[in-house]
Amino acid sequence: MARPVVGAALRRCAECSGYQYSGAPACAACRELVDGIVEEEWSAFLHHWDVGGDQELALAELVAAEPDRHDWRVVDAAFDRLVCSECSDRLSRGPVGCSACDLAHGFRYAAIETDRPSVPPGNEHAIRVNVSVVRRPQGISENEVLVRRLLLPALLVGLLPTTEEAQRVSAALKRSSPAHKTYLIEQTIEEMLQHQDARSRPSK
Repeated sequence: MARPVVGAALRRCAECSGYQYSGAPACAACRELVDGIVEEEWSAFLHHWDVGGDQELALAELVAAEPDRHDWRVVDAAFDRLVCSECSDRLSRGPVGCSACDLAHGFRYAAIETDRPSVPPGNEHAIRVNVSVVRRPQGISENEVLVRRLLLPALLVGLLPTTEEAQRVSAALKRSSPAHKTYLIEQTIEEMLQHQDARSRPSK
């Protein structure tokens, strides 16, 4: 499944009942969708360069060596195909404290992030960070993982929380019970959707 287009309606996941993508990493269906964001771009990259399966690993090594020259999804996919020499996990996806994975994880943020037309500036960066957190939650606080994964579907359809919305959610999370946190974030998403609908209506 391709990542949602800007302005698409949010859909519920049949497995976890949350919005699609938001249940990762615990929900297998959502996790597959999040991984698909990366894998789809990698497939297009291979097709563009007419690279076969026997050359894929070599290409991944080239991409990993120069992340600043490639789209972030291509870089993430390249790391997925490389094995860490220290922990034997996928490079950059190993445990916190694995120096090779931590180093690669930092390098991935040098990759290119290009906003799609008609989205607020910084939307692609937000998607990129949230996908990174969802795919490698090690060492990230429980609150941040919760916010990142629940906001991801809204970001994918082109939304971006305002500074005021982000600050309000952050403050509310600190004083909320665990059961109430998800509700607060979903309420913020609904407000973002309402604001988007209001902006898209023709003025009278």
